[in-house]
Amino acid sequence: MTLVPDRYRAIIPEWEAFVAACGQPLPTVVRVNPLRANPESLEERLRSRGIGIQRVPWYNLLFTVDRPAGAILEHWLGHFYVQESVQALPAIALDPRADERVLDLCAAPGGKTTQLAAQMANRGTLIANEPSGKRQMSLLANINRLGILNALITGYRGESFPKHSSYDRILLDAPCSGEGTLRKEPSLAGGAAPGAIQRLSRLQRRLIVRAFDLLRPGGTLVYSTCTFAPEENESVVAHLLNERDARLTPCDLPVSGHSALDRWGATRYPEAMRYARRFYPHDLDSGGGFLARIEHI
Repeated sequence: MTLVPDRYRAIIPEWEAFVAACGQPLPTVVRVNPLRANPESLEERLRSRGIGIQRVPWYNLLFTVDRPAGAILEHWLGHFYVQESVQALPAIALDPRADERVLDLCAAPGGKTTQLAAQMANRGTLIANEPSGKRQMSLLANINRLGILNALITGYRGESFPKHSSYDRILLDAPCSGEGTLRKEPSLAGGAAPGAIQRLSRLQRRLIVRAFDLLRPGGTLVYSTCTFAPEENESVVAHLLNERDARLTPCDLPVSGHSALDRWGATRYPEAMRYARRFYPHDLDSGGGFLARIEHI
């Protein structure tokens, strides 16, 4: 019997499908790096190596492959990045432009940073912030491997990132309890510890307020996690809406997912929370996640 976080039974649609998906191995998905390759050339190269490859139908830069791909030549050449398909959605929602100033506030190991840089065509300014020196090494390695030229690494604590500059777009892929990764992290299958969820929620509230304060008027913030916990998702976004002149807006995504919650227990969330999105393992045959797109009015 697959162990799942039962406290979400009432909020996860198609519960039995969710449980079944959680019991299946996680597919290996690669994201093409258009700065070094294109989908057609990468597909041809991988097939020539005998690797089974299939396009993910909703995003032309994602492929499912039939074996681990981190040790082959094309990986070391920076032709692709290995990531869960759901993890491509926050950068898609942020939609950065080539002439903008963009901040990835919690950047390591660099999957979303490198995706943002590719969307920006290696132009503009991309700040990749990571406070952990150890994790900065993996971030730097991936930036170099994928040929990223427009990124600068900084090492500030996200909640105290300097306010010297403002940004057109900010991605806050916040540290979280990671319950959405339960297909590859069996220790999370029964759900995260309540104390950890509460501790992380407090950090996330500080992070989202600082991220918003770094936006220029009219700028866009995407808040994302890979957890199911409303305390780390809807409650964090609702905190920002109470603290700042922020507005939730619809997410322009190639997949719909599910609307965020309108309530959790005795807590009711603002009506605009319907614009935020939830994703579960059975939606995309991937991990779970949450994202909200927020504008500075």
